[in-house]
Amino acid sequence: MTPILHRTLAGTAARLLSVARSGRLSILAFHHIPPEPTGYPADDPDAATFEALMTVLRDGFSPLPLDEAARRLGAGTLPPRAFCVTFDDGYADNLTVAWPILQRLGIPATVFVATGYLDGGIMWNDRVIAAVRSCPGEHLDLSDLGLGVYALGDRAQRARLTETVLGSIKYRPVPEREALAREIGARYAPHLTSPMLTRAQLKELHAAGMAIGGHTVTHPILAETDDAQARAEMAANKEELEGLLGERLRVFAYPNGKPGVDFLPIHSDMARDLGYEAAVTTQRGVSTPATDPFRLRRFSPWERTPLRFGLRLLLNMRQAD
Repeated sequence: MTPILHRTLAGTAARLLSVARSGRLSILAFHHIPPEPTGYPADDPDAATFEALMTVLRDGFSPLPLDEAARRLGAGTLPPRAFCVTFDDGYADNLTVAWPILQRLGIPATVFVATGYLDGGIMWNDRVIAAVRSCPGEHLDLSDLGLGVYALGDRAQRARLTETVLGSIKYRPVPEREALAREIGARYAPHLTSPMLTRAQLKELHAAGMAIGGHTVTHPILAETDDAQARAEMAANKEELEGLLGERLRVFAYPNGKPGVDFLPIHSDMARDLGYEAAVTTQRGVSTPATDPFRLRRFSPWERTPLRFGLRLLLNMRQAD
């Protein structure tokens, strides 16, 4: 994109965003930000695209740290067009790629860390994604695992297939989910290296100003997990992160995050009992003062141009409590 076109689109988006109503909090969810385009449609934006999108936010919105935004939302003191940036899981490029961009633009952010994958871990979904991308030939044969045979096709078809395979595994018990993902990864992406933060990098990211939130140890679907185990996952994650960082965690993200599907009211109660002040979901829309602070809305913006991104934010603002 040329600088002139970028400024034109960013300016148009900023003007559109300027009419958005105040008293509403937009929370954006990302995972990892690759330094270069991968050519894979389902990925988060690459560094250049991410910077262009964040520039729209800087020019048209009011950036806030998530914990502060949650408190001000309840108190009714949010600035106009308040927004927060968040990242899930704990990818190393949150430190090496995303954070330098956010620092240049003066935008705070929070990363929700699943501690079981620090220091060399690989999340189950990353194993599956890499396998579908790397699988040679025209078919992905998982019939012996009870998952069927799939036609691969081009990149777009592989991206859609990835969602299908992930969906067939996601809600299985954690040990079964991990075993299937490891087997699929071993077959088709055996040389995959960890994309996650190390504990040293996490401490560096925190020291540089990124806020850290809880996200369980092994990223289970809480609604499919025994209550005692769900609480243990949340408590152990919080305890380890607080010990590592030397401060109390204030915010939590439910793994996967769909209310009534991925987590239940009892898990919000657990988060309160553990001392969290707020928790985020993946329910689309914006939060208002009427929103339960343990069910804050959040969405992932997949648009790749500033104008489309600005329009998506406006549409998202129509969805509120």
